[in-house]
Amino acid sequence: MASKKSKRKTVRLKLPVQSGDLEGLEIGTVVYLDGVIYTGREGVYKKVLEQGAELPEGLVETSNVNFHCSPAAAVEPDGSYSVGGVTATASFRFSKWMPEWLRKSNAKIIIGKGGMSVEDYHDILVPAGAIYLTTVGYGTGALLGRGIKGVKAVHWLEELGNAQAMWVFEVENFGPFLVESDLDGNSLFEQQGKLINANLEQLYKGLKAPALSRYGETDDRKDELI
Repeated sequence: MASKKSKRKTVRLKLPVQSGDLEGLEIGTVVYLDGVIYTGREGVYKKVLEQGAELPEGLVETSNVNFHCSPAAAVEPDGSYSVGGVTATASFRFSKWMPEWLRKSNAKIIIGKGGMSVEDYHDILVPAGAIYLTTVGYGTGALLGRGIKGVKAVHWLEELGNAQAMWVFEVENFGPFLVESDLDGNSLFEQQGKLINANLEQLYKGLKAPALSRYGETDDRKDELI
């Protein structure tokens, strides 16, 4: 008898999200977004938090979603922008800026690739009432690009360059993303990692010890990281 497949829960959030929109949102939930988002990574963080630049006027009122990404954008003959895709970048690199950024921007959703540490979720995102959404796998930049309906503004483009500038996008059915951390700091990656690691011994059972040739390697499975 064929096993019954479970259907993953899917939600669609209108932006900016309100205080109750994220309550009860479970890790692993598929999320699509409608509204305004902005890109912001180390170039923007340094510009605003270290150099004292003001946030663009109206940003806090119109969006509370910060996407760690680099857009593939081109300038059209009329001066407008077309965006073919958006490539997420690893968020753990920005941890040192996140506490102050969340306070200043009031961001409630961080989107990126690979997640952040569980400690960052508990110490930074939870106190701010924020969650983390992760992109789904690799090579989805063009798929996400379909959800971008227009470029509302670009800030510090000449100074920071295409990848580091702040792009403000109007999005519709933008996704899919997965809830990697919820309002309690639970982590999908941590949860699944524990399940995988619990079966490592069984996976390697009966195999010969690996031939080690580099300094510092070990055949102790407890030292292995997946």
